[in-house]
Amino acid sequence: MTTVFDKFGGPAAPSRGRLRPLGLREVTLRPGFWQRRQDVNSANSLPHIRHWLGLSGWLGNFSCTPEERRGREFSDSEVYKFLEALAWEHGRTGDPGVDAMFREVAGQVAAAQLTDGYLNTNFGRPGQQPRYSDLEWGHELYCYGHLIQAAVARARTFGRDDLVEVAIRAADHVCDTFGPDGIASVCGHAEIEPALVELYRVTGDERYREQARLFVERRGHQVLDDIEFGRAYFQDDTPVRDATVLRGHAVRAVYLASGAVDVAVETGDDDLLAAVTRQWRATVSRRTYLTGGIGARHQDEAFGDDFVLPPDRAYSETCAGVGSIMLAWRLLLAGGDAACADLIERVLFNVVATSPSDDGTRFFYTNTLHQRVLGAEPPADAIVPRASSTLRAPWFSVSCCPTNLARTFASLAAYVATTDDEGLQIHQYTAATISTTLPDGAPVGVEIETDYPSRGRILIRICETPRRPWTLSLRVPRWASGALLDGEPVSPGVVAVRRDFTVGSTIVLELPVGPRLTTADPRVDAVRGCVAVERGPVVYCVESVDLPPSVPLDALRLDPSVPLTEDGGAVVATCSVVSLDDSPWPYSTDHLPKNADTTSVTLRPYHDWAARGPSTMRVWLPLDH
Repeated sequence: MTTVFDKFGGPAAPSRGRLRPLGLREVTLRPGFWQRRQDVNSANSLPHIRHWLGLSGWLGNFSCTPEERRGREFSDSEVYKFLEALAWEHGRTGDPGVDAMFREVAGQVAAAQLTDGYLNTNFGRPGQQPRYSDLEWGHELYCYGHLIQAAVARARTFGRDDLVEVAIRAADHVCDTFGPDGIASVCGHAEIEPALVELYRVTGDERYREQARLFVERRGHQVLDDIEFGRAYFQDDTPVRDATVLRGHAVRAVYLASGAVDVAVETGDDDLLAAVTRQWRATVSRRTYLTGGIGARHQDEAFGDDFVLPPDRAYSETCAGVGSIMLAWRLLLAGGDAACADLIERVLFNVVATSPSDDGTRFFYTNTLHQRVLGAEPPADAIVPRASSTLRAPWFSVSCCPTNLARTFASLAAYVATTDDEGLQIHQYTAATISTTLPDGAPVGVEIETDYPSRGRILIRICETPRRPWTLSLRVPRWASGALLDGEPVSPGVVAVRRDFTVGSTIVLELPVGPRLTTADPRVDAVRGCVAVERGPVVYCVESVDLPPSVPLDALRLDPSVPLTEDGGAVVATCSVVSLDDSPWPYSTDHLPKNADTTSVTLRPYHDWAARGPSTMRVWLPLDH
């Protein structure tokens, strides 16, 4: 078995591409914004998830009778994502307690696998539907995808163990059942595609890569039955190569696109890679919220049409944010486009950081940009509907987001930096230590000192260097006009510093993280005439808890002529307060009152909203014209 666990690799390890990812043991987060969240994930979220998997019965499904099974048809996948999170966490820390938890849960999973490799608690047993009898909604292949990704994480951080063997047997079963002479269809929820490619990268078995390619090529040829949402819901309306934008169910779309990028990279299919790149760029420019969230429709958790981005109806599922990072990361590795890293940063700070509570035991499933009504705190022992976004909840009837967050936080260090033949590239700014080797074997090490995004100063100290010139490349975010590198102006994009570095030398990047007003493309009808406040990579919002009781949130009109100021971690804006008197008819020919009262309004980071209890909230504020 050819593996990469000598480097403690990360979630994606392509064999070719513009950039090479670093493994978990090559990047260590230090105290700061992201290490704190990683520590909370380890100390609180992982035990919390283990508790709820047991309480909900989803883990027990692997040992119970068919009549006793509990949860939705895809509940097996939550156990697998939890295992993936444990694998990355153990690989990151070596914690024996995490390893013991992994072995306990993996043992229950392994005991449920049948001799032919089939493994699913919802199909195939007496009283259940036959195997693969509901490819549109059954999620069997989707569940295999998460099982395989958990095994890939274990292989890259530990080695070949029982769970890796379980995944290999399951993958062999999938290839036997859905190969060229098997069932000529796909799963209604993409996920098996990137998983099979990663298993190919771990094992070298080309059959897994070929099966992933088959699934990608079959998609879009109407191989699944039509449904009320249309075949676009599971991207079976148009072949992947022919699509112009991501559409349908947002999580399904980005998982499929991630698999297509993996297939394209491993097969050298430049046309397929170019097609997905075009779709991604169109989606970012037309169908993505200011926060980086995707998905504007609640009924089918789907993308809306171009520029249909209503803030109060934003679905912006947490899992779609995780999938968006998966896709952007693969495109960054393949082509080196800094825009991909820009989007990853935006999603991390404004979706991934927003969903969990400070203590990591409550979560948003969806991430609205405008909350009109006060919510009620869900009980600590309650399982709530998935799209409740008024306050974070401990668990959902569809609890895909907590486990998706857990595996993302545990593997977060893998998204910070890359290498190529020329040197080291830093994509995400956080306090960290990086120690790696360039492709020619030359050692390179740096320390990053920063309290970004609170401040924009990023100091990089050279700790290891070969005795020859090499290139340190730094991303300057698109919003960072006025950035300085060692005191000299640099433009947004990538700035490359090529030197004969010495140990102890430093480079300082200064990013202008002061508050700024942002407007939307005029084709986004829902927020025309409004502005949002951003500071560095962080989106800000107004909450009712920061307003006097006499000032309704919807009465605020921001005055752009008054400069924004800062107060600690908050931003202060000046707003007029218009009358919202009840009227028998909600329309008028009158303009806004000329002599409205004014007030100072405090805006706080969007990722902190609802941390102080029930509140109404909005990101986009109408302008005072």
